[in-house]
Amino acid sequence: MSKLIKYSLLSSILLSSTLLIQVVDAKNIAIVGAKVHTMSSQGTLENATVLIQDGKIQKVLEGEPALAGYDIINAKGKVVTPGLIGASTALGLVDVGFSGGTNDSQSSLTSISKSGAAFDVSYAINPDSSLMAIARIEGVTTAATSMGRTGQLFSGQGALISLGDVSKPLLQARAFISTRVGSNGADIIGGSRSVLWVSLEKALAEAKFAIGKPLTPSDEWHGELSKADIAALIPVVKGEIPLLVDARRAADIRQVIALKQRQPKLNVVITYATEGWRVAKELAANNIPVILDPQANLPSGFDQLGSTLKNAGRLAAAGVKVSIGMETHNIRLARQHAGNAVANGLSWEQGLAALTINVAELYGINNRLGSLEAGKLADVVIWSGDPLEVTEAAELVLIAGEPVEMQSRQSKLRDRYLRLQTDKPMQYVRP
Repeated sequence: MSKLIKYSLLSSILLSSTLLIQVVDAKNIAIVGAKVHTMSSQGTLENATVLIQDGKIQKVLEGEPALAGYDIINAKGKVVTPGLIGASTALGLVDVGFSGGTNDSQSSLTSISKSGAAFDVSYAINPDSSLMAIARIEGVTTAATSMGRTGQLFSGQGALISLGDVSKPLLQARAFISTRVGSNGADIIGGSRSVLWVSLEKALAEAKFAIGKPLTPSDEWHGELSKADIAALIPVVKGEIPLLVDARRAADIRQVIALKQRQPKLNVVITYATEGWRVAKELAANNIPVILDPQANLPSGFDQLGSTLKNAGRLAAAGVKVSIGMETHNIRLARQHAGNAVANGLSWEQGLAALTINVAELYGINNRLGSLEAGKLADVVIWSGDPLEVTEAAELVLIAGEPVEMQSRQSKLRDRYLRLQTDKPMQYVRP
């Protein structure tokens, strides 16, 4: 017997909208009648059907074919996209960074690692973090998560996680390693870029030397880094996982480009790239993608005197692959950031790609996520309208084909204070 589920969303301007889902069999879902941005070679289909089977995309069809055995989601007048991917976050590692308790996004020195490369966040991810629900009801279905501060050369091994309401969110452990080469990094490593860069080059050289060599506890090792650090860095120097490098001023970015030229196997990704537009052609020529904070538009430090809202558009125009999504507590704002980048020169298509397929390609998971194509995980978002417009919202989010509960701590607080009770103080009222 079928039943009717209604998902409703009250936007910040108190406009409500509803989606009707006719439930028959939770394993087979058909989204019909929507404008679908596939982010694949199919492009954008104005009136399309997305078929989902066993948690994966079965196919995307033009029009509305006759269907049997599917849960029908009538999305006429709506917009459908792949789930958004948080490109650089600490989701699952920290909720309130300045409060008492353990903050898994940072660490202190330990004997197991002399550089921070060995640290592995996959052990620390908390699927019950309240930030997960806040992000996923805004259309973010996947995220790259890593430590922010280790006080060492590297910020550990990051992971890729699903934001689904599951007990095991880990999609890929040890998916990338991060470092900093600007003022933030130099202040930690010797107080000078002169020290930092020698340390970085030495670490990578040791890892290259150790390729193919045994690293068991009984084997001799005379390198400066620990064996655990070396084991973590070997996939980086072999180009098997990305090395994310925080570089903001043009001079630092040029040093990263030179590193890539010296070691072409490195899969280098530059984060922030605040003055990236100044060296956009060089970045494109060396096939170095960037993860941007496109909101940087003020010279808040000497590393970003050339910051501008036009950064994303200028980089993309030069042929640089741009991703957007650098936040933790407010990764839900990534689509607003992409919309602002579009307003300042980035094309609309590139804006959406910066939240979906570009991020998936950067981390090498584009065979599973980032677009609506047969065989990929069914991470799908149905929007009330243009997802890059702040007045539009996610009305339904599916992660691996499962509709998520469109509720978070923030939405509960919103609903609580919309229904004020004047007979007693609000602290005594429970939702």
